[in-house]
Amino acid sequence: MSALPPGPFAQLAALLGKVEPGKPPISLSIGDPQGAVPGFITEALAREAKSFGTYPAITGTEDWRNAAASWLNTRFALGGKIDPEKHVLPLAGTREGLFSVLFPLMPLAKNGARPIVAMPNPFYQCYAAGVLAAGCEPLYVPATEETGFLPDYAALPKATLDRIGAVYICSPSNPEGAVASESYWKTLFELAERHDFIVLADECYADIYFDEPPITALTARWKQTGGISRLLTFHSLSKRSGLPGLRSGLVAGCGLLIEKFRGFRNVAGPTVPTPVLAASAAALRDENHVAANRAAYAQKLAAAERILGNRMCRPEGGFFLWLKTGNGEQTALRLWQEQGVRVLPGAYMGREITPGETQSNPGFSYIRVALVSDLSTIMTALERVRSGTL
Repeated sequence: MSALPPGPFAQLAALLGKVEPGKPPISLSIGDPQGAVPGFITEALAREAKSFGTYPAITGTEDWRNAAASWLNTRFALGGKIDPEKHVLPLAGTREGLFSVLFPLMPLAKNGARPIVAMPNPFYQCYAAGVLAAGCEPLYVPATEETGFLPDYAALPKATLDRIGAVYICSPSNPEGAVASESYWKTLFELAERHDFIVLADECYADIYFDEPPITALTARWKQTGGISRLLTFHSLSKRSGLPGLRSGLVAGCGLLIEKFRGFRNVAGPTVPTPVLAASAAALRDENHVAANRAAYAQKLAAAERILGNRMCRPEGGFFLWLKTGNGEQTALRLWQEQGVRVLPGAYMGREITPGETQSNPGFSYIRVALVSDLSTIMTALERVRSGTL
């Protein structure tokens, strides 16, 4: 794990250090959804509190499995393809699943060499941590304005593609808010078939969008083949329901891959407490709170467009702004020092394409701004961001 640099927030803490904020501080650096917890969530937790006295099953409860499968089948128009007994597993937060999924699924070697696992650059830190912990070679594939802020895996050399064991893809993407099209998914799955690898779709932001619901991996794969082979997709109640403290997510997809992952988790993976499963099932069965969350994010995005104008590129989904400012690290330091606004330098989520050339990092010119506070706080902070980035 020595190949893994400090996490982005550790780097941010080192950058700002003992620098005093120029105004009362507002943090827009962490994607930590904030808001009221729906009453039905607390009721479900209280109703099942007695089950804290027993060990939960690795596969969750029957009620949770049915709720998860029903939501997936309905939300992604799968016509009942998702079997609650074969195609879903609960996760103690999606991050732990994204991290540990490679351990039981990656071979020791692929075509005579160490397996490669590819990911977008910039990327969610746990992807790289999982790749390195599983003994694989990470490959950081640029996701830039020129590639639509998604990695162009099809452009990789054949020799590289033949060594790939899995790829991560995030849509809507973190940090850019880009959404994979149906043709993007089709090309990616054709590559997976041709070069024998797994697609790990991080779709935690799939229910936070501003126009049409995004085309998702399950829908695209099912439409392409009538099946869901070579695919595992990850979803999160932290994002969908605004419940990050619940630490509840799910993984769904290919039955053979789910079976292997379940076997691994049965001896090594964390289980989800039964009261949390009850609350999660209730959340998956309710769309009203999801629609309310989505409407609140739409208000914040509209405010950002009014305040920042052409300084911002409108995301298609998620709750981040990816703002091009010239030098993201310098901008982040200045915004804190002069305006009291804490944002994340884009470079802290990326890797240099050319070693030693800092500007080759796809995130170098950007800052990431999280629209997770209340509307009034967001508007105040964005006014300061506008003043601080002139």
